[in-house]
Amino acid sequence: MEKLWLCFLVFISLTSAFSETDMRKKAFVFPRESADSFVTLIAHQEKPLTAFTVCLHAYTDLTRDYSLFSYATMETDNEILIFKENGGYSISVGGSDITFSPPVSSSSPAPLHLCVTWESASGIIELWLDGKPMVRKSLKKGYSLGTEASIILGQEQDSFGGSFDESQSLVGDIGNVNMWDFVLSPDQINAVYAGENFSPNVLAWQALKYEASGEVFIKPQLWP
Repeated sequence: MEKLWLCFLVFISLTSAFSETDMRKKAFVFPRESADSFVTLIAHQEKPLTAFTVCLHAYTDLTRDYSLFSYATMETDNEILIFKENGGYSISVGGSDITFSPPVSSSSPAPLHLCVTWESASGIIELWLDGKPMVRKSLKKGYSLGTEASIILGQEQDSFGGSFDESQSLVGDIGNVNMWDFVLSPDQINAVYAGENFSPNVLAWQALKYEASGEVFIKPQLWP
């Protein structure tokens, strides 16, 4: 526990040194399976979250399970997890998870736009794929998300900031990662899908603080 706390203090001290980068029209590219290639995102967040929206673009031809967005705290490694698994998407909040099973597509791999929303008051959680909502579900009603978080793209955290498994790593592109501390309305989500951003206040792709580790490249995005 002492070692974990030391890692946390180092993580906090480093976050203030990261500068903001405008990532519009760009994407992080993870070209191969690994356990040491990832991107750490630094959030603008000062109080526990009682609601959130996360939106992103991803492009991969993986047929195995992989992580899209991993938000861990000292207490809970899957505080927020967006994870693609065989047959659907597993969404975790506060260590509990629920699965959405969209219709199976037989088309060739294509860039995907995804949004997840959750609110503590009702526990309602939503998954939107390419501007289309899945059936609403409920998870962790009354819960509050921790603030001091390690946010990772490309890997799933099984501990705060680490314990990665290459068999769950993302191989492909990810971009337009934005996060709000409230639930976007259906009209707003469709507007984000169309290219608007509604001033994200936790993570903003156009003013992103990040650190890339391992074999990660920044390239022009492959979606419109």
